[in-house]
Amino acid sequence: MSKPLTGKVALVTGGSRGIGAATAKALAEEGADVAISYSASPDKAEAVVAEMQKNGVRTVAFKADQADAKQVTELVQKVAKYFGKLDILVNNAGVFESGVVGDPSADLARLDREFAINVGGVVAAVRAAVPLMTEGGRIVTIGSVIADRVSFPGLAGYAATKAAVVGYSQGWARDLGPKGITVNVVQPGPINTDMNPENSDFAQVQKASTALGRYGRPEELAAAVVFLASPKASYITGATLSVDGGYLA
Repeated sequence: MSKPLTGKVALVTGGSRGIGAATAKALAEEGADVAISYSASPDKAEAVVAEMQKNGVRTVAFKADQADAKQVTELVQKVAKYFGKLDILVNNAGVFESGVVGDPSADLARLDREFAINVGGVVAAVRAAVPLMTEGGRIVTIGSVIADRVSFPGLAGYAATKAAVVGYSQGWARDLGPKGITVNVVQPGPINTDMNPENSDFAQVQKASTALGRYGRPEELAAAVVFLASPKASYITGATLSVDGGYLA
């Protein structure tokens, strides 16, 4: 019996660790051929590729700086050339920077790079992917619940980047609806990753902010992405799905 995503080709940006790696593996488990991108961890990327190959699917990793629109465009084109097509785009690559507005010591270059990756990289990937996609195409972007509720100082820049991809995705859903391509956002709450480990100094506060009182696992977030990428989600577009343990409840 074939799996739900057999014959589909997916690209997961930032797929060498955390949510991206879990999502790539989950897509492969459902039968998709999967490409991942990475910026500075070739060993981790190849380990993810090797793990995915155990599912009998084709997999590959490409290096690309998500802050560079030209590299992102070339990444999408490489994936399409390698596999012959592209059906699923998961915009996962992202960074987190904090800084209170007006702080003279704030590293503005890092904040600008955050915007370039979290927004510019997503826009570049979608623009490059759309001409390659046909009816049934899926675009899923990893956002953040911080886009809906900024609970602490210093998160304005990050919140703005994640709110921007929601706005873009809703607009793209309208643009691409006639082509049968769906566009959605998955918003994680606290998820146990290298970027936000559950044993950090700030972890207890984050756990207490959720209804379930715990961090989520990358696999729990990946499950939502796989659903939105599947044929079962064919009538869902322009939606924002929060996988947050009740953070927004």
